[in-house]
Amino acid sequence: MTREVTRVTHPDDNCRPAASWQRVAAAFHAWRTRRQEHAPPTSDTGSPAPEPVPGANTLWRMRTTVQDEPGSLAALCVALAGRRVDILSLQTHPLAEGTVDEFLLRGPAGLPASAITTAVESAGGADTWIERADAHDLVDAPTRVLGLAARTALDAAELPLALRQLLGRCTIRSRPAPLGGRAPGGLAVEGALDDTVMRLRAPEGGVITVERPYLPFTPTEFARARALVELDARLGPRLPHARDVLTLAEGGDITVRRADTRDLAAARAMHERCSARTLKLRYHGPVGDADRYLNHLLSPRYGRTLAVQTASGRIVGLGHLLWDGDETEVALLVEDTWQRRGVGAELLARLVAMAVEAGCSSVYAVTQASNTAMVAAMRGLGLPLDYQVEEGTLVIAARLGEPVAAGAEEFGSASAP
Repeated sequence: MTREVTRVTHPDDNCRPAASWQRVAAAFHAWRTRRQEHAPPTSDTGSPAPEPVPGANTLWRMRTTVQDEPGSLAALCVALAGRRVDILSLQTHPLAEGTVDEFLLRGPAGLPASAITTAVESAGGADTWIERADAHDLVDAPTRVLGLAARTALDAAELPLALRQLLGRCTIRSRPAPLGGRAPGGLAVEGALDDTVMRLRAPEGGVITVERPYLPFTPTEFARARALVELDARLGPRLPHARDVLTLAEGGDITVRRADTRDLAAARAMHERCSARTLKLRYHGPVGDADRYLNHLLSPRYGRTLAVQTASGRIVGLGHLLWDGDETEVALLVEDTWQRRGVGAELLARLVAMAVEAGCSSVYAVTQASNTAMVAAMRGLGLPLDYQVEEGTLVIAARLGEPVAAGAEEFGSASAP
């Protein structure tokens, strides 16, 4: 099939009907193919060495596997010292055979990663992996894990982000439990670890899959991730209670707050008040099973939701920030009688603020080319935009730079990773 794709640069989710999702997926994946960053190879990140600066240093994170015997670590230290590389911190990950040593290193600015790798392997290290580090890596592991636990305790939607910060660059996907409440594939309660993939039993009975192709997980990392998920399960459903009352240009007040599956009935009622055209623009086709879509969209396992409600408590708008593997989607639905009052733009700005706070580099919206309101709202962000158009489906990606005006912390987000 021949297709024509237009791309202009300007300054597997279950919430869409299956029949129209094929077109949406084709457009989005064509766009993502151009923009997806590949994970670094196991031996080096491939990043160019910086220009030498007198007295400057470079931070590195490195892992290598050594024999579990006296003197093996000492040999590595001597080899690193020979290249004037300091060891700032060290963690050990015991294996059935050998030990994975994880280092935070500080070396001369002109020393390339390949030279460090060569020195380590000459001293007995194997399967060495190295990448650039930054000042955030100077925080010791216990402090970082405690911070992630506190972050998860405040907000159920933080679990995927906390796992990503705990495990580094990885892809995290949540799959709901099938009918009957049992985890797919007969997953054991304690989960499963298979080299670069770990599967954890989600609190609701589904499965959380974490993939990191460029670096195998260790049993220690698996135990930490499992403990974080168990904490989340014990705490149960929870959301920050912060809310903000805004006065619209026409004088009416609205409240913006976080929402979850406990708002399902009110969200369903809003859908029933929306016109067929509004629902079609949002879901790219007829909506025959709103309960299933809404339950997914409102679940904190898949992202964050903001609700707009009136003084009487009626929900008139929903905005979703959805974790889609390595990408982040934004989606809006505003009841017909509340459209063109700035509600959608307000929701979108706050969702983007949350994405910035969560450390996302971009967000994308999937809509129709005829949805001029969504296009205008994305342009109103004042961010560089990429457009992907195919067969009437429009994917607009916003590259995030400086934080937008609305503060994400006002709506219950935890600290940035």
